[in-house]
Amino acid sequence: MRSISVLTGAGISAESGIATFRGSGGLWEGHDIREVATPEAWVKDYKKVLRFYNERRRGVGIAKPNKAHIALAELQKYLEVKVITQNIDHLHEDAGSKDVLHLHGEIVKARSSGNESYIVDIGFRDIEDGETCPDGYQMRPHIVWFGEQVPAMAKAAQIVSESDVLMVVGTSLEVYPAAGLLHFAPPDSEIILVDPGSISVEMSLSSRVKHFKSKASEGVYDALRYLGVELKK
Repeated sequence: MRSISVLTGAGISAESGIATFRGSGGLWEGHDIREVATPEAWVKDYKKVLRFYNERRRGVGIAKPNKAHIALAELQKYLEVKVITQNIDHLHEDAGSKDVLHLHGEIVKARSSGNESYIVDIGFRDIEDGETCPDGYQMRPHIVWFGEQVPAMAKAAQIVSESDVLMVVGTSLEVYPAAGLLHFAPPDSEIILVDPGSISVEMSLSSRVKHFKSKASEGVYDALRYLGVELKK
């Protein structure tokens, strides 16, 4: 069975109604990302950060998987599929994907602000001001903020390096280090991009890239057909 790794970005979740910040002047649901999604923002006003992510969590809680999520879950019947997502929602899991790696954390989890190893599932409830871990630190969203390391990158790179196909869905490949995962694809592997925008890749990769210039819910089906997998929409 051929193996495929799928890197997904904000574009796939946008079709389920989850807001993105790319292309909107650095604003995320009306907030400057520097004020709500950085370690400095947490130090400056952690209550504001908690409120922002509590609101986000409620919104994510009512979102439903779209056709692209469902198609990628359906693909498990035909290929070995591993999803690497930059998204913090659980729409891939809700659609039925079994092997999902979250690069930037998960909105349904919280962690200690002083001990990164203390992580708990919270579902879609709020994180309260004064809610602490056993060590006494305030709990924070289990999200990788701008300026923080991405602990899952090494595992993601290994997944890509062992895949026959790398499919990139709903991302402009502007966010690093995730965009650098293309360079871990084996030389004889296929690279497929699904995104309505113009995507620039380095010359060393361009001859290997097949670009389906459409939104995720349409382009994923076209890409799978290209790979010889026909799914009903």
